[in-house]
Amino acid sequence: MVATSVSSHVPSQQISSSRKSGNMTTTKEEHPLIPYRSVQNYFTTWESRAGYRLILGGTRHHGYYKAGTRIPFPINPALRRMEDHLYNTLDLPKGSEVLDAGCGAGHVAMYLARKGLRIRGIDLLENHILWAERNIKAQGLEDQVSVRVGDYHHLDHISDNSLDGVFTMETFVHANDGRKVLDEFLRVLKPGGTLALYEYWHVSDDDIPSDVPKHMVQSAKRINKNAAMPTGELLTKGVLRNWLKDQGFIEVEETNLSDNIAPMSFFFYLLGYIPFLIICFFGLQQYFVNTEAGVQGYRGLKRGLWGYASYKAKKPLEDISTGLRRR
Repeated sequence: MVATSVSSHVPSQQISSSRKSGNMTTTKEEHPLIPYRSVQNYFTTWESRAGYRLILGGTRHHGYYKAGTRIPFPINPALRRMEDHLYNTLDLPKGSEVLDAGCGAGHVAMYLARKGLRIRGIDLLENHILWAERNIKAQGLEDQVSVRVGDYHHLDHISDNSLDGVFTMETFVHANDGRKVLDEFLRVLKPGGTLALYEYWHVSDDDIPSDVPKHMVQSAKRINKNAAMPTGELLTKGVLRNWLKDQGFIEVEETNLSDNIAPMSFFFYLLGYIPFLIICFFGLQQYFVNTEAGVQGYRGLKRGLWGYASYKAKKPLEDISTGLRRR
């Protein structure tokens, strides 16, 4: 959950092993498109591990607050409100089968499962899947949530027209080829199925006001690189909405949630401000991407340099999911 290009391309590699745990299967797959090592490096730093666990309880997304709220506490109810927002965006009946594309430790998947959805989660990193399996078993949700290692560029294990819904929660930004990912989402959705994306956008370089300090622009680019967000680098305002239409989705809706995440962004700013000053003094920004994102992210959010939105789209009732729809 970083607020703001990686060109490192990992060659096709087989990461061996598959194993079963209860009703859940974890399978290692090839990862030719997603920046595997960059993503792995980001999520396995002590800063990421400690921050996500201690501050967000293992979740990896922003909380939702009523617009105009200033106090970010308590944190957990805000996280659940964002998950409620996702549930309402999907707007699917109980028993619907939904893909969580980037499930992490499984918290969002479990929350939606308790509301009656059946969740299939994938994540690039095996340690996330191992953590998710433990959480799912502890909550007794093995029959409602299954997880496996997987790359959302390649959903070969999922049949065409088989899912009622697909969602990402701040994970689409890590894709190397966002349009291919959308193609895969469209393919696996049933006609009439729902896609929900919760992701960042930012203004283009040409739209950055002249009075914005150069170091803030450099900081945003460094954050995208160090947090392995190649698609995040491309998502200027309006781009994702247009991609969805170009790839064949219909009824595309974009909802600006920037004001609704501002209290949490402010909390990250306060938490990271003093450490960030020390980090900058020693020139260590590349090693503390979350701290830099927390401080510079809030500054950028207040100036309208980036924002946060939910996107809802439907697969047409007539199946058009064969072939690429690049325009």
